[in-house]
Amino acid sequence: MNRLIHIGFGNIVNTEKIIAIVSPDSAPIKRLVQKARELGTAVDATQGRKTKSVLIMEGGQLVLSALLPETIAGRAQSGEDEGEET
Repeated sequence: MNRLIHIGFGNIVNTEKIIAIVSPDSAPIKRLVQKARELGTAVDATQGRKTKSVLIMEGGQLVLSALLPETIAGRAQSGEDEGEET
């Protein structure tokens, strides 16, 4: 069964599709995000807040989140599902 985690503001992702969770601060990640925006493969789940993490998904999509990478990774490892709000 697919596990889902909350990545902020009511947005949920499938943990089995996540390849990496990275900080958006480095130049290579900024270029990757810009390219994904141009190609239409970026999903902005920040609700207008500052992007604090980028989830790289299978299939090449990027999901931008306003939560820290450590927070998302902790939720993925703890087994928290979409029904739990923290």
